[in-house]
Amino acid sequence: MSLRTEIGLALLLALGVTIAVVAGSRAGAPTPAYEPASTFADGPTGSRALYEVLQRVGLTVERRRIPLFDLNDERRLPGLLVVVETEIALRTAELTSLGKYVRGGGAVLVAGRTGGIGPCIGWARQIPGTPLRHDSFPVTPAFGRELPPAATYLVPWRDTTGTGPDRCPTLSPTAVDTLVRTRSGRPVVLDFHYRRSGRILFVADDGWLRNQAWKNTAVPYVLVPLITEAAGGRAVVWDEYHHGYESTGTTLVVLRWLMGTPAGWVLAQLLLAALVALLVSAVRFGPARAVIDRRRRSPLEHLDALAAGLESSGGSATALGLIVGGLRRRLSRTGPVPRGAPDQWIAALALAMPTPQGRGAVRRVREALTKTGDGEQVLAAANSVEDVWQELRPRATRGEFSTP
Repeated sequence: MSLRTEIGLALLLALGVTIAVVAGSRAGAPTPAYEPASTFADGPTGSRALYEVLQRVGLTVERRRIPLFDLNDERRLPGLLVVVETEIALRTAELTSLGKYVRGGGAVLVAGRTGGIGPCIGWARQIPGTPLRHDSFPVTPAFGRELPPAATYLVPWRDTTGTGPDRCPTLSPTAVDTLVRTRSGRPVVLDFHYRRSGRILFVADDGWLRNQAWKNTAVPYVLVPLITEAAGGRAVVWDEYHHGYESTGTTLVVLRWLMGTPAGWVLAQLLLAALVALLVSAVRFGPARAVIDRRRRSPLEHLDALAAGLESSGGSATALGLIVGGLRRRLSRTGPVPRGAPDQWIAALALAMPTPQGRGAVRRVREALTKTGDGEQVLAAANSVEDVWQELRPRATRGEFSTP
């Protein structure tokens, strides 16, 4: 495959990926019929709106994607822990840690399925109706706002069919306030107070903490002040671990995006096609093609070729001129080659030679310049020039060697 073909395929692949990403971002992933009450879910039944609204009002909001074992760690102690409609039940050690957190002055907001927190509080939610259709109950106005009907209400744990808390000690509150109730008097939102300013807000209907309710009803005007007061200026931590959003590596997050969005599907298919094309092009089918065996020249072969080129192009005169010019440059005091004809300079150089050997070397250089010759004459002239340089080069004095 040629280089142009490879570049064209790469550009085509990049164009396809860009189109897929743009189309996927415009279309968006289809919203499922039901989503967990997670701040990662932006559908009608998700809870992303709560996360963004709390950020807009100036609260510090965080997502917790690890279990509650280290909930009492001073380095990450939340102001308010939010646990809404858990998909995974809390373990016994997590319930124990949460009870210690509340008794130490922590605040918790729970709604819907509590994952085992309800029995520790001593209350549970009641969902009347049939499995196919649930009733809703109108509620009385609270905090000067008309609230939507509640799909469930709260009852004491002893009034349910449960056998009582068996995984955690019961948290005994110092006071219980009913903040919102149905028109028939059943509690919908309870506020439990504990020693050392511990607090638990229990919302019966988890639908009040989902995007649809915060968009179309007055629920935010009631819950935002309660959340702000309970947080006490510290971070509001949203429990995402018990919605199935366990803290994972980047690889699993990328795979989940590839499998869960239209743009990811298109990108995965393009990557698979590119991988198959790469594998097919990497395998050679049939016998190997005969090619020209190209061997690199050795340094001696390069030198021989250079000499042959000079000889065939009549470059002996050029080589001699360069040799003599180099000698003139080395013997001059200023560095640049002096002006004047080489013949006159060589004649003056012969008079300046102190020894017969030096004058003989100058004579041989002069003969090489005046007569046409071949490569051997160029070599002889180079040797004569070296002899002249040895006779006339500056000698180092004793003072130069003694100077540090």
